[in-house]
Amino acid sequence: MTDHTARRALIANAWHHAWDRGDLDAFDALLSPRYQRHGAHGPAQDRDTFKASVLTTRAAFPDLTTTIDDIVLEQDSAAIRWHSTGSHTGEFLGIPTTGRRVEVSGATFARFEDDRITEEFVTWDPRTLLSALGIISLGQD
Repeated sequence: MTDHTARRALIANAWHHAWDRGDLDAFDALLSPRYQRHGAHGPAQDRDTFKASVLTTRAAFPDLTTTIDDIVLEQDSAAIRWHSTGSHTGEFLGIPTTGRRVEVSGATFARFEDDRITEEFVTWDPRTLLSALGIISLGQD
């Protein structure tokens, strides 16, 4: 049985160093070389492609901070609820700099093999980001 305290600390440490500081080597202790990241918006990413996407995101939002709101661990699975904030000071996915402060939230569902994540499924609503950047307007209920 894996020590949940150690696994929780491994996740938090890697996310802090990679997402908040841009130290992508921190992911090497957490993500398997066979890592695959799945989302609703595009093909699966391997570990290197995922790292490159984090660099792209951090270039557009250099003050990016990702906070882990909750981690639920069960056997070889983890559910991670998170939110990220940052200022849009660089081009992002073809969107010119807006200078706006944004916040998005989502959840990541991870599967471990041994002590490394081999697969993640990520869910978040990109409309929230586009609305915060002033690209689209979300209707009020």
